[in-house]
Amino acid sequence: MPGRSSSNSGSAGFISFSGVESALSSLKSFQSFISSGMDTASSVALDLVETQTEVSSEHSMDKAMVEFAIMDRELSQYVQAVQSAINHVKEEPLEKIPDLKLLVEKKFLALQSKNSDADFQNNEKFVQFKQQLKDLRKRSVKPKEAERHNEFSQIKGQDAGRAGSEGDGLQAEREADGTERLDEDMIVTQSQTNFTCPITQLEMKKPVKNKVCGHTYEEEAIVRIIESKHKRKKKACCPKIGCSHTDVKMSDLIQDEVLRRAIESHKKKKDRPSE
Repeated sequence: MPGRSSSNSGSAGFISFSGVESALSSLKSFQSFISSGMDTASSVALDLVETQTEVSSEHSMDKAMVEFAIMDRELSQYVQAVQSAINHVKEEPLEKIPDLKLLVEKKFLALQSKNSDADFQNNEKFVQFKQQLKDLRKRSVKPKEAERHNEFSQIKGQDAGRAGSEGDGLQAEREADGTERLDEDMIVTQSQTNFTCPITQLEMKKPVKNKVCGHTYEEEAIVRIIESKHKRKKKACCPKIGCSHTDVKMSDLIQDEVLRRAIESHKKKKDRPSE
């Protein structure tokens, strides 16, 4: 059998799995390529939603994410099957060593037989993708609602102006304009609050979301806090006032692509010269 060795002194033989383990290492590196592919597909899908491109294009990205998730699952299962087969062989006496290839195939098929669509809920990238699409759609709806509200306020002011005397109509228009400005100020203030890091108190550039409590921070700032606490063997608490999450880990943090896009869009509108 390839890779099988034995000593001349009569001691028990052994099998070297260095070649198999090297191949496993190469397989695992492919998972990083799958991860990069999922990041790209997710980014394109968000671009399509943001630019309100036809739904069929967005659906294509959704299908691409499913394909990536399937590849990731199959690769993980194959690696798991090989590792399980190696452990099985190591426990067997040398004279009872089974065919490693057949054993891997058997274990791989056993894992695949348990596959279901629910498995995608365990794929962090896929779950994050679906949540980001949902969040971006919500953010896209809010400006439209605010625009419709402003249009309604203007019509209401004009109707009030026509219904009453000229002076009363002018007063009504002023009140409508005042309400409109107040609504716009509230929207801007709320957005700026959401864009502000609770640690630096500055507008975020690379926001990350805490999967546990849902709060967002500037990536560099929260990473610095976590590392500082861990060096002193302490737990890092969520810096958001009132949050009860007392053990923030690096693994809890995910890139908040939707918020980053919203901040960039807000910044472009703010920097745009007024007409």
